[in-house]
Amino acid sequence: MAAGKTHDFHILSPSPWPIAMSGSALVLAAGAIGWMHKAAWGMPVFFLGLALVIAMFFYWWSSVVHEANTGDHTPVVQLHHRYGMILFIASEVMFFVAWFWAYFNAALFPSAHEGINGTWPPSGVEMLDPFVFPLINTVILLLSGTTVTWAHHALIHGDRKGLKQGLWLTIVLGLIFSCVQAFEYMHAEFGFAGNIYGSTFYMATGFHGFHVIIGTIFLIVCLARAYKGHFTPQQHFGFEAAAWYWHFVDVVWLFLFISIYVWGSRFGAAVAHNAFS
Repeated sequence: MAAGKTHDFHILSPSPWPIAMSGSALVLAAGAIGWMHKAAWGMPVFFLGLALVIAMFFYWWSSVVHEANTGDHTPVVQLHHRYGMILFIASEVMFFVAWFWAYFNAALFPSAHEGINGTWPPSGVEMLDPFVFPLINTVILLLSGTTVTWAHHALIHGDRKGLKQGLWLTIVLGLIFSCVQAFEYMHAEFGFAGNIYGSTFYMATGFHGFHVIIGTIFLIVCLARAYKGHFTPQQHFGFEAAAWYWHFVDVVWLFLFISIYVWGSRFGAAVAHNAFS
C-alpha cells in the first residue's frame, strides 16, 4: 500500500515523443532556412521535417488518447486540461488583439502612416465588397457553430448518430469556408505588400483562415475517434476542447467581419461620414 498510488494525478511514464518532436522540428526549421536561402538541400529537408513533425503529432497524440481511454485522465486531470485549454484560447485572443490593434491604429490615425495618403481606406485600393463572400462566410461559420453545438448536445445525451452527423456538417462547413476565402484572396485587387491596409488585412484574416483549417483538422480527428467509440457522455474532453476552439474561431470572425470588412470598407467609411457630417 505504501508504494501504491494515493492521489488523483497522472504521472507520465517516460516517453520518446518530446525529444523526437524536438529533433523533427529542428529538421523542419533547418530545411525551411535552407529553402529560403535557395540551397539545393533545403526543400527536400523541409518536407522531410514536415513529414516527421506530422508523424510525431500522430504518435504523441495517440499516446494521450490511450491515456484517456485507460482511465489515466481522472476528474482532477481533466479539470487541469480545461484550465490549459482556456489559457491557450486566451493566448490566441491576445494574438488577434495585436492584429486588431495594428489595423485600428492605422485606420484611426492614417496621417501617421506613410503610403496611404492620410486617408482610410487608402485611396487607390479596390476594396472587397463585405456583403458578398465575407457575408457568405459569416453565415457559414454561424451555421457551423450551431452544428458543433448539436454534436456536443448529442454526445452528452448518448446520441452517437447525432454526434457524427453534427461533426460531419461542421467539417463540411469549415472546408467550404476555407474554399470561399481562398477564392476571395485569388480575386482581391490588392496584395500583401505596398501599404499597411493590405498587410493588416491579410495577416488578420489569413491567420484566422489558418485557425479554421486547424480547427477543421481538430474536428476530423474527433470524428475519427467518434467512429471508434472513444467519447462517452461522462468523458469527452477531446471533443469539448475542439468545440471550444471552434466557437473561438466563430467569435473572432464576427469581429473581423464587422471591423475589417464592414467598418473598414467604403461602405463603412460612407456611413461614418454621413453620421458625423
